[in-house]
Amino acid sequence: MVYTVSGIRFPAIPSAYRPLSHSTFNGDRTSTSLSLLLKNDSVSRKIYARKSFYDSDSSSLTVSASDKVLVPGTQSDEPSSSTDQLDVPDKTTEEPQVIDCLEVEVSWKLREILGVDYDFEVVVLNVDDLTMKDDVEVKDKIAPPSQLTNDDDNKALVEEASGPLKGTSSATKVETRKIKKSIPPPGAGQRIYEIDPSLNGYRQHLEYRYELYKRQREEIDKFEGGLEVFSRGFEKFGFTCSATGITYREWAPGAKVSHGRICVLVNDPLLLPLIIEISASLIGDFNNWNPNADVMTRNEFGVWEVFLPNNADGSAAIPHGSRVKIRMDTPSGIKDSIPAWIKFSVQAPGEIPYNGIYYDPPEDEKFVFQHPQPNRPKSLRIYEAHVGMSSTEPIINTYANFRDEVLPRIKRLGYNAVQIMAIQEHSYYASFGYHVTNFFAPSSRCGTPDELKSLIDKAHELGLLVLMDIVHSHASNNTLDGINMFDGTDSHYFHSGSRGYHWMWDSRLFNYGSWEVLRFLLSNARWWLEEFKFDGFRFDGVTSMMYTHHGLQVGFTGNYNEYFGYATDVDAVVYLMLVNDMIHGLYPEAVTIGEDVSGMPTFCISVQDGGVGFDYRLHMAIADKWIELLKKQEEYWKMGDIIHTLSNRRWSEKCVAYAESHDQALVGDKTIAFWLMDKDMYDYMALDRPSTPRIDRGIALHKMIRLITMGLGGEGYLNFMGNEFGHPEWIDFPRADQHLPDGTIIPGNGFSYDKCRRRFDLGDADYLRYRGMQEFDQAMQHLEEAYGFMTSEHQYISRKDEGDRIIVFEREDLVFVFNFHCSNSYFDYRVGCLKPGKYKIVLDSDDPLFGGFSRLNHNAEYFSFEGWYDERPRSFLVYAPSRSAVVYALVNDDDNKELVSETKEDNKPPVSETIHSDKPLVSETKNDD
Repeated sequence: MVYTVSGIRFPAIPSAYRPLSHSTFNGDRTSTSLSLLLKNDSVSRKIYARKSFYDSDSSSLTVSASDKVLVPGTQSDEPSSSTDQLDVPDKTTEEPQVIDCLEVEVSWKLREILGVDYDFEVVVLNVDDLTMKDDVEVKDKIAPPSQLTNDDDNKALVEEASGPLKGTSSATKVETRKIKKSIPPPGAGQRIYEIDPSLNGYRQHLEYRYELYKRQREEIDKFEGGLEVFSRGFEKFGFTCSATGITYREWAPGAKVSHGRICVLVNDPLLLPLIIEISASLIGDFNNWNPNADVMTRNEFGVWEVFLPNNADGSAAIPHGSRVKIRMDTPSGIKDSIPAWIKFSVQAPGEIPYNGIYYDPPEDEKFVFQHPQPNRPKSLRIYEAHVGMSSTEPIINTYANFRDEVLPRIKRLGYNAVQIMAIQEHSYYASFGYHVTNFFAPSSRCGTPDELKSLIDKAHELGLLVLMDIVHSHASNNTLDGINMFDGTDSHYFHSGSRGYHWMWDSRLFNYGSWEVLRFLLSNARWWLEEFKFDGFRFDGVTSMMYTHHGLQVGFTGNYNEYFGYATDVDAVVYLMLVNDMIHGLYPEAVTIGEDVSGMPTFCISVQDGGVGFDYRLHMAIADKWIELLKKQEEYWKMGDIIHTLSNRRWSEKCVAYAESHDQALVGDKTIAFWLMDKDMYDYMALDRPSTPRIDRGIALHKMIRLITMGLGGEGYLNFMGNEFGHPEWIDFPRADQHLPDGTIIPGNGFSYDKCRRRFDLGDADYLRYRGMQEFDQAMQHLEEAYGFMTSEHQYISRKDEGDRIIVFEREDLVFVFNFHCSNSYFDYRVGCLKPGKYKIVLDSDDPLFGGFSRLNHNAEYFSFEGWYDERPRSFLVYAPSRSAVVYALVNDDDNKELVSETKEDNKPPVSETIHSDKPLVSETKNDD
């Protein structure tokens, strides 16, 4: 439909809400003088004329006759006073007039209401000069909700106008919830100085940090009702549903109207002003992508909103599966964007950018969780996985196949947690999920949100925790389908200029000091916990967050000046404190792990005590050390160097250790197995072929490296899928040739998926040597499950012999003996121990089941005898084969129960050499070289 005036073509009246009924303007036309009022109120304006109500398309416009103004947003069908009845003149035969001047009353600054540099023009027209080209659709008595008010508060408005409407399935549940959990108020934040007295020299920085955190908490309490409410932004922003319709809200302060024309029809009080050029509207399949159909209103905080009431039959205004976008007039031009809070997005075949999808399946199709979340285990044994590349076939795997095929494997291997990568939607598959475009949407490559929920529920049924690799350190710089330049400015969610750009990652960096960025990220973390029942997170790229140099080209030496100085991004650290505070306050069983390479002190101390609040940090130096050693000949490995790296962690701060993760498996790098065995893996892993020295050495060291990392590296352990059996080759995502600005071409792989999969069949094949390596990894996990040695308070390193190349240490009631010598085996080798009694072998890397040479008698018993050795009060004799790792356990069965007895006084070492054997960690031990 088009209005025509003197050859000028105007669009139809923009409709902010879908009509419930339709009317046609008929009858006589009369002239009435009107005034235009600009109000700072987003409630729909009900315009009283001839006992009919119509909605203004702009929340900032109200039209009245003469001096009579109807109260904006009133819920009454009566005029605001007895004198407010419109006095409509009799029909006149006078010629229609164009009023040269229109009274305009501004009750709020236009710059605050309509955006920066708003330039608008008032055009006064006579309705008789208009030629109707089509019937005008008018909505009877429909009132939209006010900005950021509870959707239920508007139910009365709609029902009062049109009667009760049937509810629809909600995209986001907004019913009132009783939250029994609460987030404790900030503590004193002083215990960090007791834990680490070295921090006293940095009190000024640390107390400033804690005061900033407390101030943020106080302001959130004051203005948002608390952190618990603040972190539920997904119940207000994006698409939310009530019984009466769908509300869509978006924070986009940069969106504005560069030029708006307001047309006032002066001789018909039934017609409303027209905003010909709009600043933001919701478009999609549901309204034929018409930007004039669902126009959004803006409040003084830059939040845009539109309400779409249910259809007359009670169905939702936006059908499930509809493509949706927001169109904005931004400083950089008209821009169509996927909603920032979108819950699902897909890439259509043959298209590059993604499309936002309104995801709200029928109630009978929504997944309902059936199994409770497991209790948090004392020690974490994490299986790091990527759903898309978890198939044995060269395809993108699905959530359903991962649920049915991979989860049982993880359980069988003995892991108690699965850490899933690449959950948040990312348009570039080869980014491994780290260039996130849609933060609230699970990756559609692998299935639907409900299929992901089914995967998580199955994991819970198996007793597995499900951790999410969450990315809050940066975002994709995509502007078509990401949140970069969302409102046309580079400072919307991110820092502006160079500070907002990560030159190495080619991505955008969040402004953690921004109020709405805090809401967005805190709500994002809670969304995954609440909606999908994830059990915790691995926070990616935390080092990049905490320092303005992002850890690039910086070698951290452990000097505390490196952590608490001008290079520290205190806003980012405070965000990490807030998100840990929120997670642990609402979900005490949830686990948070931070990927920090810097070793920042206080990282794994609770926020209440003044720390950053993580449960674990990734012990990233271990993997780097193994790669460094694997580049050298074996005889140049230093036992003390290995021990130092494994044990070099802060007291009272827990670590997740790993020998290799997904980082080492990427193209351009090598897995440990490939470093050790190289091309021999292609020809000599079959059991029906003779092995080679390289294969024998590689399999032996692969097992030893993994066991000593688990045994000494931390309180948790992580393995990337497939590495448990020495997965051959590397990971190479499908990709095209890359053309650099300087003309250089980086060859692609023809979009091949051949090396973007996991050959689990190799680890399962009983005719391949991979099977033995997998069996050993499984035995490692079950050993830890049985003894819980990773979290034992008793840890002691008794020997690191450079000549013999022997390492001996105790954890719990286990004694670990590693012989890294390439050829020397040792008979009657004496190893120290704490407790008296009988010891037996519980794990032997040389077991033929694990591809070993069966050089030990597993039925042998080893009895301790008194006398100090290697600073231990007792010892026993063992056989230590070359390139082997053996674990001995104290046996306390009914036939041989021996209590720990006091060592005789005359056998104790001098007072100066007294050993504190129960100290949580001792890395400085006897060196026999």
